Amino acid sequence: MHSFDVVIVGAGAAGLFCAGVAGQLGLKVLLLDHSEKVAEKIRISGGGRCNFTNRDAGPANFISDNPRFCRSALSRYTPRDFIALVEKHNIAFHEKHKGQLFCDHSADDIIQMLLAECAAGNVTRWQPCAVSSIRFLASSPRGNSASSYEIDSDRGTVQCGAVVIATGGLSIPKMGATDFGYRVPKQFDLSVVTPRPALVPLTFDETAWAPFAQLSGLSLPVKIETGSKKDRISFLEDLLFTHRGLSGPGVLQISSYWQPGTPIRLNLAPDTNVGELLTRAKATSRKLIANELATLVPSRLADTWVAQGAALGHNWARPINEASDKALTALSERLSQWELTPTGTEGYKKAEVTAGGVDTRNLSSQTMESKQPGLYFIGEVVDVTGWLGGYNFQWAWASGFACAQGLAAKLLAP
Repeated sequence: MHSFDVVIVGAGAAGLFCAGVAGQLGLKVLLLDHSEKVAEKIRISGGGRCNFTNRDAGPANFISDNPRFCRSALSRYTPRDFIALVEKHNIAFHEKHKGQLFCDHSADDIIQMLLAECAAGNVTRWQPCAVSSIRFLASSPRGNSASSYEIDSDRGTVQCGAVVIATGGLSIPKMGATDFGYRVPKQFDLSVVTPRPALVPLTFDETAWAPFAQLSGLSLPVKIETGSKKDRISFLEDLLFTHRGLSGPGVLQISSYWQPGTPIRLNLAPDTNVGELLTRAKATSRKLIANELATLVPSRLADTWVAQGAALGHNWARPINEASDKALTALSERLSQWELTPTGTEGYKKAEVTAGGVDTRNLSSQTMESKQPGLYFIGEVVDVTGWLGGYNFQWAWASGFACAQGLAAKLLAP
């Protein structure tokens, strides 16, 4: 039988980082994963260049049923700390947009860095290697106060003092995502917040969307919001039309907050007072309304937008100087406050992350240990979900670091 201090299940961002830190703190670590390739989600992230953190990451950029939980870990391992590690490994990077940091060369630079950190900690890695069962042993044969577990794997049974679940969520099943990380807490009577796709494109009724499906591929900056009163949330980001609905950074951001059956609201010209512009144009121009709109939004969208006027009782397909004030007011209001209700999302196949997960009320915010002694959860499997733009990687690093520190304090205690 194999014996380790810690077994970490899942060799993604959180698992690799936690393993490297724990190993370098002096723990004997086994890292295993059922996939043949290591850290494929890192490899494809950021268009292949890995948006590995965000300079501005903080608790306000994360959602959870227990929003205060993430504060401790994020404060103890910050973006500056991870940037220092990247610089130590001489990885060139740049800031692309709103604090988002990307590798200059390739996401593989981050993977190789994490593997090097694991090597520095003498971490043993079994891959591919699936886990079939985890058993808690009531009495520890290790001779100390630590918990003890047995894990049955493809490479035999392993005994360890602690188990870390870092298996991620349900997103992108073609890359091997499974529900393993949600089955384990249920085995030990730990609650799970219902998982759902997040950072995911939104879809609409096929018939209602037909006029806009022809705009597939068109992108523009918008203000997008959902919710009401104290729950209202908005983003200024790009929007992308698709055959089935809407995507792009703005929609991915709002999808994490959108609730089924509720509307989203779009301002398609967020930097312009559309009403004032149309009023001035009416007094000075004889151009078609669509031509005037094309100064604010892409011409394809302007043409599609004007064509919708008849269904709303307005004739927008005319010169702007011939339009009534009422028609122009309706046009500006609709352009600035386009309300529409998605029928759903593109699901886990297109979701960048999974929201929900292991209920943080079961976990220590200091160490990520659960109420089940010696069982830890980190990364995406936990009910902490970041915004688009490097935030989820920062949670992987921060939760992995907090866990490694907690493991060392517990298992290496005299």
